[in-house]
Amino acid sequence: DAGDAARRAALLAGLLARHGFAGDDATYDDPANANLIQVLARRRGLPVALGILWLHLAEAAGWRAHGLDFPGHFLVGLDGAPGPAVVDPFQGGAVLAAPALRALLKRMQGPQAELHPSMLAPVGKRDVLLRLQNNLKLRRLRAGALAEALDCTEDMLRLAPAAAPLWREAALMNQRLDRMGAALERLDRYIALLPPGGDAALQARALAMEWRQRLN
Repeated sequence: DAGDAARRAALLAGLLARHGFAGDDATYDDPANANLIQVLARRRGLPVALGILWLHLAEAAGWRAHGLDFPGHFLVGLDGAPGPAVVDPFQGGAVLAAPALRALLKRMQGPQAELHPSMLAPVGKRDVLLRLQNNLKLRRLRAGALAEALDCTEDMLRLAPAAAPLWREAALMNQRLDRMGAALERLDRYIALLPPGGDAALQARALAMEWRQRLN
């Protein structure tokens, strides 16, 4: 008996395949693969974009599912008896046992990488959306579309306003775009989230002083 989780994975995989959804191996780095609207239109996407569809369908069916904190390749955990299944939404909903997970990890991170239980820890919906936006941001940066990449960072800040590194990132992007007022505002937000006496705060304050001098 494959178990409830594996049967549920097969049902969801069949439903998505019937509607033509699949991982995009041919143009993997296309920014459209990280844009949910375009993923729905093209029926192609990144692991995390397709994973969001899996999570939505599982929730609609009343099944417990969650994203997993696996590095470099988004996976879905699907609950059921006698135990959960780990599903790869990019590979047609393949259920991955430990040997396949180890092979995937080594492909993502190199031959020295070893599987650890924390890599299969569940993540919340906000973290899944942040991962999707980060994928889109990285693809826009590779394409030289800095202003559009900044839009992704700003969207991420709306989801995670206490994430200090994102404020620093937004400050530096605005500075590169010569938007010094916005850059300083975001740098100040970054500083406010740092431990006041640490090296990072001191360096950020020095940078803020330098930027303010440029404006005068």
